[in-house]
Amino acid sequence: MSHPPRRPGLVAAVLLILSLVVTGPAFAQSKYASIVIDAGTGEVLYRANADDPKYPASLTKMMTLYLTFEALEKKRIKLGQSLTVSRKAASQPPTKLNLKAGQRIKVEHAILGLVTKSANDAAMVLAEGIGGSEGRFATMMNQKARRLGMARTQYRNPSGLPDERQVSTARDVATLATALIRDFPKYYPYFSRASFTYRGIEYPNHNRLMASYDGMDGLKTGYIRASGFNLAASAVRQGRRLIAVVMGGDTPAWRDAHLAELLDQGFATPRTPKARAAPLMASLRAPATPNRKPDYVDASAVEVASLEEVVDSSDLATLAATVTASSDVSTDTALGLPTDKPASGPAAKSAVGPWGIQVGAFGDAAAGRRALDSVSRRLPSLLASANPQMIPVTTGGGRLFRARLMGLDEATARSVCASLTRAGEDCIMIGPQGL
Repeated sequence: MSHPPRRPGLVAAVLLILSLVVTGPAFAQSKYASIVIDAGTGEVLYRANADDPKYPASLTKMMTLYLTFEALEKKRIKLGQSLTVSRKAASQPPTKLNLKAGQRIKVEHAILGLVTKSANDAAMVLAEGIGGSEGRFATMMNQKARRLGMARTQYRNPSGLPDERQVSTARDVATLATALIRDFPKYYPYFSRASFTYRGIEYPNHNRLMASYDGMDGLKTGYIRASGFNLAASAVRQGRRLIAVVMGGDTPAWRDAHLAELLDQGFATPRTPKARAAPLMASLRAPATPNRKPDYVDASAVEVASLEEVVDSSDLATLAATVTASSDVSTDTALGLPTDKPASGPAAKSAVGPWGIQVGAFGDAAAGRRALDSVSRRLPSLLASANPQMIPVTTGGGRLFRARLMGLDEATARSVCASLTRAGEDCIMIGPQGL
């Protein structure tokens, strides 16, 4: 991965040290982060700074589109429905479709404007049309992020325009990409559109790899000065889907070349045998670095493991704090919360597989427990061996509890998530590697 430029001589070394002292954390905190995951297993194939907060820029629009697709699925809006462009939407800075206040635009055209042109005015139209206002839509975005397990993400607007409080991580963006592909197979093909013509103007897709990388079928680019050049992308080869995220690229060309290298390395990495229950990280050497480098990346933050049992350092606290219900102590009791009933039924059964599901991330542990109990009661035959877990995590917005049912085999986890999704509820699969 990238390192500071090497300058021979003692003077250069002294200057470098002085620059670190003067600029402090601002210099050491690179814009760069990346991650590659196997979408079918949740296995992390490569990561660098994957849990460090970064500015998502227009990758934010992935969540705007997630909520748009969800509104379509629940028939709150229709593709052919026309939405009115407000003055606020029309006043959004470029990039944009140059919509005018009072004009009307179809939902489908706004979607395509986001996917291809990354249009900020279209993003605001959808946000106001679905949420009623930008503020209410941002609240919806954050609520959905929590439910998807994006614990380190905070949204403030639907477009990704600069806001120092709007942050995400490479891992959270990969989680969102996974959810888009999994939850909306009907609408995901929008991300494959090479271009979009609106009012006589053709807008090509900003993701140039769509035309040059074998198997790529979406997702989204992003850029603001504070973030550098970002890209979340997915590709399929021989039935295997990988998702890669690169944040903080120096140039679009560097970002694209680097992400392509990461995907190439990922596809060259054999799948981890599903029979192994321990968390695994597949072998993946660091790819050759293109000539153009992003900001400094601390080598200690780049993690590449051989095929062996490892524990992701970012999950150490999570693993230590995981609460597993036993035959005489409920999850709430183990968390120090009052309860008047012992764990029984699904909560007391032994785990039988390395897979699981997450039904949300809650600010209140008791609410998470109720959600787990509700799912377990509704699907007793599928979740008879499930092991409930409430995983506390600390975010910039406070403490959250990830509500999970673990100890399932892959088929059961998929079946449960499919059932919950059909019922209009959120569910994310947790593979052996975790998310």
